[in-house]
Amino acid sequence: MSSKEFYVVIERDEDGMFIGEVSQLKACYSQGETIDELINNMREVIEMCLEELEEESLTEFIGVQKVVI
Repeated sequence: MSSKEFYVVIERDEDGMFIGEVSQLKACYSQGETIDELINNMREVIEMCLEELEEESLTEFIGVQKVVI
């Protein structure tokens, strides 16, 4: 299996948990008490998401932009 790169958007919720989401994959998110735990959990969930999707259905990650209002 060839390696693929995915970008994980990480937020912290009101309870201090780290929440990660891969926007390239539909419904691909996880959480962890630490960044390391989150990344390990994300690897597992990315693999599960990839099993369910065909490569053509991946969206292209463009980037994250901060908007100030």
